[in-house]
Amino acid sequence: MATPTPRRDTRGIVDPAELLARVRFRRHTPAPELRPFLEHYWLIDWALPEPYATHVVPHPSVNVVFQRYGRLDGPSAEAEASAEVSGVGLGLFTQRLSGAGRVCGVQFRPGGFRPFAPAWPVSVWTGRRVPLGEVFPGGPELAVPGVLSPDEDHARVAALDAFLLALGPAPDAAAAQAMELVEQARADRAIRKASELAAASGLSARSLQRLFASHVGVGPKWVILRYRIHEALERAGTAGTAEAGVDWPALAAELGYSDQAHLVRDFTATIGVPPTAYARGLSVP
Repeated sequence: MATPTPRRDTRGIVDPAELLARVRFRRHTPAPELRPFLEHYWLIDWALPEPYATHVVPHPSVNVVFQRYGRLDGPSAEAEASAEVSGVGLGLFTQRLSGAGRVCGVQFRPGGFRPFAPAWPVSVWTGRRVPLGEVFPGGPELAVPGVLSPDEDHARVAALDAFLLALGPAPDAAAAQAMELVEQARADRAIRKASELAAASGLSARSLQRLFASHVGVGPKWVILRYRIHEALERAGTAGTAEAGVDWPALAAELGYSDQAHLVRDFTATIGVPPTAYARGLSVP
């Protein structure tokens, strides 16, 4: 199984040009021992003259998030620091940012979190944001200052590496299988239904559902749909700059929809506006 490198795309970010114009956002590669389980680390710093709300269509991934709101160079009493496990988000995620702050996140590969917290199925965390200490008893809050305090990215990455290496991961053959199947669902456009993924995997439909519940946190049908919405969101993001725009009927067929109306329905339900309206309203880089 190939180890991942940080993605270069903006899949899942609503109006990425607006986000990148307001905050410092970057991704980093974890330590070699962690790469089979993690997508990447993601770091954000901001100092905003006015509040700003960012919107993300979550990946089928668990994230561990260290966050500090308030002046980074001011008294610690004036800042609020915390850490949490953020399970797979089922709907559009909105976060309001104001003043100054910093976030250091760990995005696990879908299926890659369970080896670090083997006591529970990943579905336990789905749709929830849970304090880090409830998932990893034993004082993980001690890692918060080490992750959030350094100004240098390499020091934050080193602190994240140390935190995760101290937790495990535990050997888990099912996690490797789940990660491979999710990657197949993401990359193979011929797989449009959960039954097709089950057939490709050699698992029964029920066994596939159990594997995804225990190691991914959501079902295979949900994963397939979410990746198709990500693709549509990314294409819509280029429509405003591409002279010809997007051929929506062709894209709907490519993504496995029976017609354009079904793509528009799912896109609108997830993002809040139809794809053409979204493309027209994007910020210009």
